[in-house]
Amino acid sequence: MSVKVTNLVKIFETQRAVDDVSFEAHRGEVLGFLGPNGAGKTTTMKIITGYLPQSGGTAEVCGFDVNDKPMEARARVGYLPEHNPLYRDMYVREYLNFTAGVHRVPNARRRVEEMVERTGLSSHRHKQIGELSKGYRQRVGLAQAMLHDPEVLILDEPTSGLDPNQIVEIRQLIKDLGKEKTVILSTHILGEVEAVCDRAIIINKGKLVANAPITELKQQFSGQSIVTVEFAESIDKSLLTRIKNVQVVKSLGKNRWELRAAAEHDIRADIFAFAVSNKATLLELRKEAFSVEEVFQQLTK
Repeated sequence: MSVKVTNLVKIFETQRAVDDVSFEAHRGEVLGFLGPNGAGKTTTMKIITGYLPQSGGTAEVCGFDVNDKPMEARARVGYLPEHNPLYRDMYVREYLNFTAGVHRVPNARRRVEEMVERTGLSSHRHKQIGELSKGYRQRVGLAQAMLHDPEVLILDEPTSGLDPNQIVEIRQLIKDLGKEKTVILSTHILGEVEAVCDRAIIINKGKLVANAPITELKQQFSGQSIVTVEFAESIDKSLLTRIKNVQVVKSLGKNRWELRAAAEHDIRADIFAFAVSNKATLLELRKEAFSVEEVFQQLTK
């Protein structure tokens, strides 16, 4: 594995910001790192990147302990923090060349041009960073994180400030990077996790409360089967509640309903039988996937 965190603890005075957290991140996957504000996500990422010492436990990057071999570990990590610290008086290409020099990147000019192209900065390469919008400053931060071709990328809110088109581009870039690197992605946009990540971990009040592939996460914690149905006719709610195994009926407006049952029951056949027996016309019958957002709410309430 590229990142291994074991029984990690971080204490600030009387607060346990990170409380006995353990997980692994592997090459070739994008790992979603989720949690409410103040849950300990950023603290954990800062420990992995060597920005912050832990109070207990260990963190390893590509086999190097971040305390015992800090330079070896840091050399293999690209980090984009949530509040992206940039030299605003420098020009985009000037800043990236400077960063390439810090990392002693071979063929620095060629590598800088490659990163400018991959992050969509070509038309802004000659501008001062302070003149850029927040979205383009975020792209500069992403370019510097990837500049030295690290084995591990840790991205804290990488699409913050981007417009919808830019978000799609950066998400695709992250997915492509995840095929060859280890990517740890922290985000508050839970739809982004489903779109980009292979696996997710959820941290709440410093403790790890979930760690599973996205599909398993939704199945494991849903506890319910959800079906959306639409009829051509108006149907009385009391009739829908009598359908076999249906536990919850919720109106979605305009003859559309959400029906819920226990996870082990697929109620679509029962709904179809109900429509036939009541001579109702089915316009839609769809089994819904339990969203990451709903799982997140269940685990962090």
